Amino acid sequence: MGRALRDAGQRRLPSRNPRDRGFDAGWELRSTARMTANVRELEAGETVLAFDALFELRPHLLSREAFVSLVNSVQRGEGYRLAAAFIGADASAVAVAGFRTLHSLAWGYALYVDDFVTRQAYRRQGHAAAIMHWIFDEARRLGCQQVHLDSGFQRHAAHRFYLNRGMWISWHHFAMEIWAGGR
Repeated sequence: MGRALRDAGQRRLPSRNPRDRGFDAGWELRSTARMTANVRELEAGETVLAFDALFELRPHLLSREAFVSLVNSVQRGEGYRLAAAFIGADASAVAVAGFRTLHSLAWGYALYVDDFVTRQAYRRQGHAAAIMHWIFDEARRLGCQQVHLDSGFQRHAAHRFYLNRGMWISWHHFAMEIWAGGR
């Protein structure tokens, strides 16, 4: 196939597989997070533990009660799950990922991360890396072919984090608000 592409004047695109680009899927976590962070999935009765972290990412959330109701009554029914990192006696999660699995023509069976955040006071301590490691392991366990997420274009530190974990920038995401009385 490679020769046929060359003969046709085309070139093979570089592999998207992080292992082919020098990334090791078994990258190590920072020792501080590995020793102190406990990452686990939150059950419906524990959803409130994710609020403080997700409120930093989604400040439009009106209250803990409204957040818990939305996640448990609507989003979990659509396959939404939460993974969170905890340290010490702090009851609230220090970092959270909200995610789901989906099938698409473009991605096959994929794990999609809707929300990913570390509380400001706990950043740069390896907690996001611990959750991302958990997410990749969960995707493998479920047989997913890819992991995807969207990130705001202004979140440069987050982009560096994702790129350093072997992810690549593969799409532009377009959006338009639709509401009653709108366009």
